[in-house]
Amino acid sequence: MPSVPVPFRRDRSRIRARRARGTGAAIGLAAVAALSLGACSTAPSDPAHDGRLSVVASTNVWGSVAAAVAGDHADITSIVTGPSADPHSYEASPRDAAALTDADLVVYNGGGYDGFLDDILDSMRGKPTVNAYDLHDTESDLHAGHEEHGSDTGHVADVAAEGTHAGHGHDHGGANEHVWYDLPTVDTVAHRIAAELSALDPANADAYTANAEAFHGKLHQVADITAGIAAAHPQTAIAQTEPIAHYLLAAADLQDRTPTDFTRAIEEGNDPPPAAIAATRDLLSGKKVGVLVYNTQTEDKVTLDIRSVAESAGIPVVEVTETLPDGVDYVQWQTATAERLASAIDTAAGRPAA
Repeated sequence: MPSVPVPFRRDRSRIRARRARGTGAAIGLAAVAALSLGACSTAPSDPAHDGRLSVVASTNVWGSVAAAVAGDHADITSIVTGPSADPHSYEASPRDAAALTDADLVVYNGGGYDGFLDDILDSMRGKPTVNAYDLHDTESDLHAGHEEHGSDTGHVADVAAEGTHAGHGHDHGGANEHVWYDLPTVDTVAHRIAAELSALDPANADAYTANAEAFHGKLHQVADITAGIAAAHPQTAIAQTEPIAHYLLAAADLQDRTPTDFTRAIEEGNDPPPAAIAATRDLLSGKKVGVLVYNTQTEDKVTLDIRSVAESAGIPVVEVTETLPDGVDYVQWQTATAERLASAIDTAAGRPAA
């Protein structure tokens, strides 16, 4: 398994300065307006794309999933790719809007995570899209408790073929929007991409379907690791700076003890209440948790302090990110993350209690 390079860290204060939703919406509308003006004065792009389909993904996470399904039959473009970029606050450009307009298929996270797409997609009624959040909660053999590989791929494919609106009837109940850490959702997204590409390019439908099935098989590399954690160390207490790996931790049957006021504030780019900071520090200094799960892409003085407390207490720190590091695909990235988590939990299990 190739090693995953550690991404560059960033100062979260820059995120706070950009997280005003109104500003992002204004930029998105400006991009749409600029695109509309440009469409009046330029010739349309070649709709045949030189015989290849064009897929645009909101982030390189979903771009990697799309690439696994498309194979050599489509060009994949990811909008948010850098280790210092934050899809929550990303501001779409006219170039992004143009890419989305020219795309045959758009794949995005949804759930408010990559909201920079909303105004642009609203102006493109009828554009084929795959919204991952809308496909959340689909049953799959990748859910914890399923042991037979491949036993439920038919149901996943059936739901995926129904379209991205298949999930609209579900009450997500405020579900965590970081669904790229939820293997059943990612599996369903892959099958949905295969269905959409097959409709656009029937000649290569068999290849898209086969690629989605092969991707499903590879996801079991990650599922097997988390199942192993759950079997060996069920309900191990952990802390995290931000709930982006929620589904990974749930699959591993780990218990998050972090105060919600702390993780919510960090996720929103705010300072946590002093009481929440003190409680989180106490979890670590008192060795009441085995591991700290740490988002390297949203660092500030508070999270750096929390990390320092964990390291001083000898508590392993597991780094997680929101975008792919350079040089790895989705399965490699998630496998490496799950392996680091498993190693850290094993270490914690062998550490004497405080």
